[in-house]
This record gives sequence, C-alpha cells and structure tokens, in this order.
Amino acid sequence: MAHRKHPLKLYVKRLAYVAGALLIVMGIFDMIIMPLYVEQGKTTQVPDVVGMPIDSAMQYLLELDLVPNRAEVRFDRTYPESTVAAQNPAPGSIVKFGRGVYLTLSGGEPMAAVPALRGRSLRDATLALEGVGLRAGSVTYEVSLEYPENTVMGQSIMEGTRIPWRSAIALSVSQGPSAERVPVPNVVNRSLADAQRIILQAGLALGTITYEVSLELLPNTVIEQAPRSDGFLRQGSPVDLFVSKKPEGPVPIEHD
Repeated sequence: MAHRKHPLKLYVKRLAYVAGALLIVMGIFDMIIMPLYVEQGKTTQVPDVVGMPIDSAMQYLLELDLVPNRAEVRFDRTYPESTVAAQNPAPGSIVKFGRGVYLTLSGGEPMAAVPALRGRSLRDATLALEGVGLRAGSVTYEVSLEYPENTVMGQSIMEGTRIPWRSAIALSVSQGPSAERVPVPNVVNRSLADAQRIILQAGLALGTITYEVSLELLPNTVIEQAPRSDGFLRQGSPVDLFVSKKPEGPVPIEHD
C-alpha cells in the first residue's frame, strides 16, 4: 500500500512555495519597478539659459534630464545672434524630469541695406530710408551748380552697406547755385518762441503771425507756416506763421 503524504504537510509545503514566489515578486518590485516609478514622479527646477549659445543651452538641459526644443527665430537687439532670447517654461519653474523646454533663438539686431540716395529729392530720399527701416539724420545744405536745389548730393554711409535698423543717415543737399538763398526750416508744432529762434538762425525773418483758435494744441503752438519747409528763400525773407490760441469764453459742449 502506497504511503500518502499528510494533508497538513502538503499544505505547508505549498504555502512555502507561494511565500517564496511572493518574496521574489516583492524583491523585483522594490529593486526595479518602485525606483522607476519614484524617479518618474520627481521634479526639478528649470535653469536660466537665456543669453547662452543655443548649442550650450541644449546640452545643459539634456544633462538635467530636460528636453530642449528650438522654437521660432526672432530679431533681438539685446541678445547676440544664435543665442537664446527667451525660454518656456520660465527660469525657476518646477517641472517633471523629461519636460520639454522651448527655446526662442535670437536672430541678432535687425539690419537694413542703405539705399542709393544721390540725385533724389530730399523728400524722396527720406521716404526711401523709411521704407527700409532707416531714417534721415542731419541735413547740410551746400551751394551747387550741378544739382538742382533740394537734391541729395551725398550720404554719410555708402549705398549697399548693411547697418542696424533705425540708424540715421546724414545727407548733404543742394541749395542751388546761389549762396543768397537758404532753406526754409520746418517749425510746425513748435512753440512760437522756438519757431522764432529757428527762423532767425536760418538767416530768415519772422513774418506775419496769425492766431487761430485750437482745442487740440497748446496756446502759442505753430499750426502752419508759409512758405513751407520744402523750399528756399533769399536771406532775410520773412516766414509767416499761423499760431494756436485759446478760445474766448466757455467751450461749447457737444451733444449727441
């Protein structure tokens, strides 16, 4: 007759197997799964990489287990070309490891090519400069037998040169063949005192002053002048001014 194992011993043996398997599973969980889970939930502080060269900034973020991403390129006067001009999330933000950080790359200061201005009228030259993001600077008038009056004879920076946006270009302009004629200055929107000083310094004289009521301008502000500033006059010629004044009595209230 075969000897049968006692049921209690069989149960204990099976329980030991189960306990051993459970210990192995718990060991795997503690040693592998749990550390991965804890690491995934950890957070870090986003560093400040603004102003850094783009390659250095990206390498730095990778070393901190963050994911750098290049965003748009924009012109920026503060940060040199190929450096980080902005970042998202902002420096100091608390994020999880593996978070993407978007980097805006500086394209450097915007530049503009100087147009050819010689032979153009002063007005056309001014518009040409404004059209490319530049501006007219100081204007020097010179007697010329070659160029008609109010024509640009020279420019301070050669055409085709690339310079920072909004830079000023000084111009030399013809006042015609006679030194007796002088350019009329622009005094519109100046105070009457400033306008008189500018007119006298230009070698001209203050002409008739006509006052007009204005609700928009301060009193004694030049509204208009005659002749305008795009012409020339003989030295000592008068420039007439139209000047603002306060309305007399109470200002009427407009009703809808």
